[in-house]
Amino acid sequence: MFDIAIIGYGPAGATLANLLGQAGLSVLVLEKEAGIYPLPRAIHFDGEVMRIFQSAGLRQAVEAISRPGLKGMHFVNAEGETLMIRGGTAAQGPHGCASNHYFHQPELEQVLRDGAARFPNVQVRLHHEVTQITEAADHVRLAVTDLQGGSASEVQARYVVGCDGARSLVRKVLGSPMKDLGLRQPWLVFDVVLKDNAPALPDHTVQFCDPARPMTWCNVTGRRRRWEIMLMPGDDPAQLVQPETLWQLVSRWMKPEHADIERATIYTFHSLIAEGWRKGRLMLAGDSAHQTPPFLGQGMCAALRDVSNLAWKLEAVLRGRAGEALLDTYESERSPHVHAFIELAVKLGDIIQATDPDKARERDAKFKAGEPEIFEFPSPRLGPGVLHGDTAPVGQPFPQPVLADGQLLDAHIGNRFAVIGRPALLDGVDDETRKLWQQSDVVVMATQEPVLLAWLDSHDAGAIMLRPDRYILGLARTPGELDAVTACLPVADLQPH
Repeated sequence: MFDIAIIGYGPAGATLANLLGQAGLSVLVLEKEAGIYPLPRAIHFDGEVMRIFQSAGLRQAVEAISRPGLKGMHFVNAEGETLMIRGGTAAQGPHGCASNHYFHQPELEQVLRDGAARFPNVQVRLHHEVTQITEAADHVRLAVTDLQGGSASEVQARYVVGCDGARSLVRKVLGSPMKDLGLRQPWLVFDVVLKDNAPALPDHTVQFCDPARPMTWCNVTGRRRRWEIMLMPGDDPAQLVQPETLWQLVSRWMKPEHADIERATIYTFHSLIAEGWRKGRLMLAGDSAHQTPPFLGQGMCAALRDVSNLAWKLEAVLRGRAGEALLDTYESERSPHVHAFIELAVKLGDIIQATDPDKARERDAKFKAGEPEIFEFPSPRLGPGVLHGDTAPVGQPFPQPVLADGQLLDAHIGNRFAVIGRPALLDGVDDETRKLWQQSDVVVMATQEPVLLAWLDSHDAGAIMLRPDRYILGLARTPGELDAVTACLPVADLQPH
C-alpha cells in the first residue's frame, strides 16, 4: 500500500510528487497521458512559486529553463497610452528571487519529472487511467487501466490527491460543486516562434484594452511569443484559428514571414472554485479545485500553493506527528486565498474586456487623471487554520532574505517549522514549549542577523514562528506569547493537557 496516490502528472501533481518524495513517503503517480503535452500552456509563475521549487531542490534547474520578468505588465488603451502597470517585478523580491518568471510548460514539466525520478519511493505510471475510486476505512482503492496494454489492476493508498484537472474524476467522486465567480469568456490563444527577421516587440507583457478587440501580448522565453485575443460577437471560432485570420489579427505587429505558428486554440476563461476540497481520504488540488482567469498569471501558481500547503500536512499526519484533523485546515486556508486572487483577476478582466466604447472612454479618463497607476502584486492572507492571530502578517509568507553568510534563509531552516527570535526571548519560554518544539522537529534560530532583527522591529515583535510552507504561524512579543503561538502547532492536538 502506498502512502499517497496522486492522480494527474501536470505541474501540480509533479510538484507534489517531489515534495512528498523528498519527505520519504511512498508515492504512486497515475497519469493517463503517455507523455508530456508538447505545446505551450501556462507561461508565468511568481516568486513564491520559485521558492516552492527551491524547497523541492529544483530552483537551479527551473532557473535554467525560465527567465525573470522584470518589466511588469502594462495596461494600454486603444491610443497606446499606459493606464496602469503591475508592480512587483524586482530582480530580488521578497522571496529571495525575481518576483515574476516566464517559461515554456513542457520544459518545466520535464524538470519536475526529472526531479521526481530522484526518489526511489516515488513510482510513476504513465498511460494509466483511474476508472473507479472506492474509499475504505483506512485506505482508498483505485481501479486502474493500463491504456497501452489494456490490462486492469487495483492499487491502494492511504490518501489520494486529485491533480486531475478541470474534468476531475476525484471531484466527481467527492460530489463537490463548482461555484461560479462571474467570468466566462472565450479567448483565442495564439503562440508563435519568432524568426531571425522578426521586428522588435515589447519585452514586457501588454494588456491591450482596446474596446474594438481586447488582446494580451506576452514575451515568453527565447523566441516564443503569445497573443491572447478576445472573441467578439459574430466571430466564427473555426475561422479565427485559421492562419490567414491569425495573421490579420496581429498584422500591426507582425507578418507571416516573421514567425512560425506553434499553436492556436480557443479557451473559455472561467472563474470557478470547488466547495469541498476534501472528504475523508480524498483531496483536490489545482484545476480540479479552482480555475482562475489568466489576467493575473495565477492559475498554475494557485495550484502549486495548494500542493505546498498540502504536502507538509500529509507528511505530519502520515508520520503520526498530527491528527487527521490537520487536513481539515487545507481547504479552510487555501480556498479564501484562491478566492482573493480570482476576484482580482476578474476585476482586471473587467478592465481589459470593456468593449463598450463609451465605458472604455470613461475608464481611460479615470486612469489618465494622473500618472499611470502602479498596482502591487497582492499577498492575501490564508483563511482560518494553523495560525495564531487573525491580522497580517500572520497567514502571509515570510520573506526570504540573504543572510550575513550569503545564504538564503530557507537554506538554514529547511522544510520544517522554525522559530526565529531574539535570544533572550527564546530563553524565556516554558518547558512545555520546548517539548513541543522537539516533538514537532522545530528549527530554533536565536538570531543576531541584522536583516531578521530589522523585520522583527518593523512588526514590533521579538520572535516569529514559520510553518514548513514559509507562511507565518504567529508573532510574539514576550516568552508567554511565544508559548501561546507554539500551542497552535498541529502536534499539540496529540498532547495531554
